[in-house]
Amino acid sequence: MPRPSGFSYTTRPDGTVHITHRGRNATTLRGERAVKFTEEVESGDAQEVMARWTGSYKFGNERTARNHPRNQGRRS
Repeated sequence: MPRPSGFSYTTRPDGTVHITHRGRNATTLRGERAVKFTEEVESGDAQEVMARWTGSYKFGNERTARNHPRNQGRRS
């Protein structure tokens, strides 16, 4: 599974955190959630943390789901 990429974040003076993915707004965090995010992103892999906080990450079961009989005939 490839590593997440393309995420960036900015922290505003009021404590608000804006997370973007490839230049588009992914989420905005305020208050206690913004503080927890900032602590976590500084202590770990920033790209993976941002992917997890925005929900924009792969679960690892895409191939299994694609091959399930219920999904046969559906191709995207």
